[in-house]
Amino acid sequence: MGHGNQRTIRPLLRGLGSTWSGQAMLTGKLALVTGGGSGIGRAVCQVMAREGARIVAADINEASAKETAAMLGGAEHVGVPMDVTSEESVAAVVSGVREKFGSPASCVVNCAGITKDCFLRDMSVETFMQVIDVNLKGTFLITRLTANAMIDAKVGGSIVNIASIVGKGGNIGQCNYTASKAGVEGFTRTAAKELGRKGIRCNAILPGFIDTPMVSYVPDKVMEKLLPLIVLGRPGRPEEVAELAAFLASERASYMTGASVEVTGGYGM
Repeated sequence: MGHGNQRTIRPLLRGLGSTWSGQAMLTGKLALVTGGGSGIGRAVCQVMAREGARIVAADINEASAKETAAMLGGAEHVGVPMDVTSEESVAAVVSGVREKFGSPASCVVNCAGITKDCFLRDMSVETFMQVIDVNLKGTFLITRLTANAMIDAKVGGSIVNIASIVGKGGNIGQCNYTASKAGVEGFTRTAAKELGRKGIRCNAILPGFIDTPMVSYVPDKVMEKLLPLIVLGRPGRPEEVAELAAFLASERASYMTGASVEVTGGYGM
């Protein structure tokens, strides 16, 4: 790189630093977080609220969603019931958010997810499709309806989808879950290509084994075999995923879209 280019770039970098210094990342933003009643979703709500966002915590368990909102403090945070597999339920929340706050959520984090583990040979179609419906169809519905709301309001935004590292490498007993999460990653890349021209960024996070209610169902003997495969020697904490979600939702990640970022503690390296 020539000296002239360096002279041009350095003032820009200094300008970025001064813009971000001392400011919360999401001040003035409105965030919709699915699966906000527990686990990674609740941690995302907490971190994004700390960074200045107003939070709509959505969960199929209404009591858990409201509990999250209460934990955040302040009347600007709300908890609402939502079934991500139902277009009507998602549409009702999206329109309700715009009615209550006067604008659509411009930061969306899709954390809602389930597992129903079973070996492939024994898995029923119903069990397979239940996981696909929540994890993949739910991500599709939320992304489509929230993106359309942003476009209608002529505002840009950021959508962050929680995929999984096992969507890349597979996992015994989880053909439904791994298929759904691989789908989320591929879906996110396509959404990024289609929505970027509308000012909407879409990125995916691939967590490894995180200490959440979902992972608590993994048998101890299985975890004993998994831990040696994690370079850092421990499961992750929900807030370690949430910090990245808040960053990706913020303008500090303004040149990131279509990315898949691993948060795995070095699992499988």
